[in-house]
Amino acid sequence: MTFVTLIDTEPKVFAPEPVSDAEAAAMFRAAVNLLKLWGVTDEEAAVLLDMPVRSYRRWKAGEIGRVDRDGKARLSNLMGIHKALRLIFQEPQRGYAWIKAANTAFSGRSALQVMLGGELTDLMRVRRYLDAERGAW
Repeated sequence: MTFVTLIDTEPKVFAPEPVSDAEAAAMFRAAVNLLKLWGVTDEEAAVLLDMPVRSYRRWKAGEIGRVDRDGKARLSNLMGIHKALRLIFQEPQRGYAWIKAANTAFSGRSALQVMLGGELTDLMRVRRYLDAERGAW
């Protein structure tokens, strides 16, 4: 008697777990610290996070509200940018300074200027560039 075992060889669709509200709040607190290290103003931070300046200041003071899906994606990209810079530069200060330095990859603009376009895709553009620079490992 011969038994045939069927093996499923179809690739599975990757579906990441959604970011929880607790994780989003933690990322927001980390982002506040990061944006301070980058020398970003409250007005600029509000653009990066796509929220009113008043709300950003209230959240920054500890009254973090509900973070929607777009906000979670923005926070995730900021954390990815930070991680990539920490991997690329041995000295953290160089990575913090890189954000405001002119860059030929962005037509002479800084990464911050690109991200201040205000769209999620602007943050993603900087993150993709850094991931490519570090080899995306």
